[in-house]
Amino acid sequence: MRYILLFVALAVSHLSIAQDTKKQITLQDIWVDHTFSAKSVPGFNAMKDGQRYTKLEKNDKAKTIEIGIYDLSTGNKERSAYISKDLDFQSYVFSDDEQKILLLSDANHIYRRSTEYIVHVYDMKTGKLSELDEEKVLHASFSPDGSKVAFVKNNDLYYKDLIKNETVQITSDGKWNYVINGNCDWVYEEEFGFTKAFQWSKDGKYIAFYRFDESRVKEFTLQLYGGLYPKNYTYKYPKAGEDNSIVRIKVYNLKNGVTTEMSVGRETDQYIPRIKWSNESDKVCIYRLNRLQNKLDLLLADADNGSSEVIYTEENKYYIDINDNLEFMDDDHSFLFTSERDGYNHLYSWDWKSKSLDDLTPGKYDIDNIVGIDKKSKVVYYTAAVNSPLERKLYSVRLNGRGRKTLTPEDGTHSITPIAGYQYFLDQYSRLNEPPIYYLRDASGEKVRTLEDNIALAVTMSKYDLGKVKFTTFKSANGKDDLNAYMITPPNFDKSKKYPVLMYQYSGPGSQQVADRFYLGNYFWHQMLAQKGYIIVCADGRGTGARGEEFKKQTYLKLGDLESKDQMAIAKQLASMSYVDGDRIGIWGWSYGGFMSSTCMFKGGDLFKAGIAVAPVTHWALYDNIYTERYMRKPVDNKDGYNNNAPITMVDGLTGKFLLVHGTADDNVHHQNSMMLVDALRTAGKDFDSEFYPNKAHGISGGNTRYHLFKRMTDFILNNL
Repeated sequence: MRYILLFVALAVSHLSIAQDTKKQITLQDIWVDHTFSAKSVPGFNAMKDGQRYTKLEKNDKAKTIEIGIYDLSTGNKERSAYISKDLDFQSYVFSDDEQKILLLSDANHIYRRSTEYIVHVYDMKTGKLSELDEEKVLHASFSPDGSKVAFVKNNDLYYKDLIKNETVQITSDGKWNYVINGNCDWVYEEEFGFTKAFQWSKDGKYIAFYRFDESRVKEFTLQLYGGLYPKNYTYKYPKAGEDNSIVRIKVYNLKNGVTTEMSVGRETDQYIPRIKWSNESDKVCIYRLNRLQNKLDLLLADADNGSSEVIYTEENKYYIDINDNLEFMDDDHSFLFTSERDGYNHLYSWDWKSKSLDDLTPGKYDIDNIVGIDKKSKVVYYTAAVNSPLERKLYSVRLNGRGRKTLTPEDGTHSITPIAGYQYFLDQYSRLNEPPIYYLRDASGEKVRTLEDNIALAVTMSKYDLGKVKFTTFKSANGKDDLNAYMITPPNFDKSKKYPVLMYQYSGPGSQQVADRFYLGNYFWHQMLAQKGYIIVCADGRGTGARGEEFKKQTYLKLGDLESKDQMAIAKQLASMSYVDGDRIGIWGWSYGGFMSSTCMFKGGDLFKAGIAVAPVTHWALYDNIYTERYMRKPVDNKDGYNNNAPITMVDGLTGKFLLVHGTADDNVHHQNSMMLVDALRTAGKDFDSEFYPNKAHGISGGNTRYHLFKRMTDFILNNL
C-alpha cells in the first residue's frame, strides 16, 4: 500500500500541478461538500465462522436495501441475507446462530449512546418478517439461542418469546425521572460509557439488569425554542457533590418468573459501573466502586439466591478508570484484565482461588485495549503504545506471559476489530500524513487484502495547497517533561518571516490529541487557516494519556492548574521562535478544551491575543458528579481545587479578544456554564464576543450549524489574531 500511495503521489506530480494552481480550502469544502471525507468499511460485520462478513447495501436505482454476505479473504459476494423494498432500516443484528436478524429503523437518538428504534425480526429459515413491538424500544437483544428478544420500553424491561409470539413484562415500576429498569440514567451513560443496562446469561436462563432509583437526584431543565412558548425538557442530572441514583442489580429467572436482588453491600452511595456474566451459568460478576472511585471490588453473585463474594479488590491513591478489559477464563476461577496497579496500564491474569496475580506485559508502557482472547490457542491479542505514546500496534502474548509478538510492525496507529475465531483481524491503519487504510490481516499479522485504501482522498488532498504537518516537542512549565505536539506550517513556509500562531488543545485527564494517526474532524479547518498564514500547534500537556499513571494523574484535585501552566509555557516557547509573531498567539478548544482555553486566556494575560471557548465548563461544581469527583472529589472537600482554576473566578485577567460559544440544549455541559461566565465577564466590565445556538446539544451540529459555527470562528480569528 505504501507503494500505491507513492504511485499516486508521483502520478499527481507528473500532472504538473503547479503550486500556484493548487486549490484553497473553503468552509464549503469542509462542512457542506464534505470534500475531505475519508471512506471507511461501513456495516462491516464478521460472521461466526470467521470466514465471511456482512454489510448493508442500498440500491437507489432498484430502491432496495439489503444485507449482503461476502467472503472475507476474497471480498466476493456470496448471497444476500435479506433484501427489502419497503423497510428502510439503518442497522441490523444477527442472532448467535445467524438464523434471525433484528432490523432497526426509524432511529430516535436520546443522549450520546442511547437510541430507540422500531424493531422487526426476520427469520431467515421461514422468510417471515414480524414487528417486535408496536412502539420504539431500546436495546433489543437476542437470547443466546435466538428464541427470545429482550428490550426496554418506557423504563421497563421486557422480553418477547418469538416461538410463542408472547411478550413478557419483567418489571412494572418504571417511571420517567423516577425509576429506570434495564437502561442507564444520564450520568452512567455519559461517564461509564454504556447505556444497555441488562445482559442475558450465557445459557439464556437469566437476565441480569440494573434498576436505577432516580427519585432523589435533582432535575435540570433545558428550554427548547421554536414555538410561541418554549418547551421544557427536564431530566435527572447529578452535579458535583449531589445525590446519585440508588442502583440495584437484579436477576430475572425466565423459568419460574422470579426476580432476585443481588447483594452489593449496605452502602448505597456508590457506583456499579459494570456487570458481566462469568462462565458459570448462574454467576454474575458485579463491579462495585466507591464514591471516591479509588476502590474497586469485583463481586461474584449467585443468580438464584443473590449472595455474593468479593473475588478481587483494587485500591489506588488517585482513582481507578473503568473499562471493558476483563475476560473470564474457562477454569471458572480466573480472569484477564488491565490495571494501572504498577504505574502503567498492564495486562494481568488473576486467580482468585490461589490468589495468584501475574503481569503478562511488564514494562514502562500502557496497554490500550484487549482485542480478544483465543482460549483454544491460549493467546491474548491487545493494542499498546510500547515504543512511543504516539503509536498503537497490535501484539499477542501467550496466557503464561511468554512469546510476545508484534503483529502490526508498521509505525503509526492500528485500530483493530477482532473477527470470530481469530483467524483474521480488521486493521484501520493511518499515520500523521497518510489517510486511513483498512487491511484484512491474518492471525500472524500478514495482510490478506486491502478493503479500503482511501486513494481518492489522497488524490483530492494533492490538489490542495496544504501546509506541512510534523511532530515536535515543547517543555512543560516545570521544565521536566517533553510534551508531544504537532505543528502545521503554512504552505511556502519561510523561516525568515513571522507568523501568527493558533494553539488547539483538549487537555482532559487521560486524553490524547497528539498521535501518529491521520486527523479528521478539525484538521482541514486548521489547514485552511494555515493557508491563510497561521501556524497551528496542538500539544498534549501534563495530565494526558498513554504515558503512565503518574504523568496522567498529576492533575488530580487541581484540574486546570498544570494543564494551563503547560499551555502558557508552550505559548512562551513559541513566542521566542524566530518565525513566530509573539504578539499574535491565540488558543481555542471545545468542552474540556474550552475550559482550558478560557483558563489560559484569563490567566495568561498578554500571552494570548485571542481565544475561543466552545461549550466550556466554567466551574467544576456545575458539571456531573461521576466525572468531576473522579478527579476533584466533592466541592466541600476540595474548595480551593474547584475555585482556583475556575474561569468564572478569574475573568479580571482577560486582556485579549474572547469568543464564547455554546448550544442552548447542551445536556452534557449545560449552557448555564456560559451564562454564568457571561455574567462574570459583564460584572468585571470585560468586552467579549459570544455565539449561542438554539436547541443544539454539546456537538453543535445539524443542518447548516457547523458551517455557521466555523465561519463565525474563522471570521473571529481573521479579525482578531
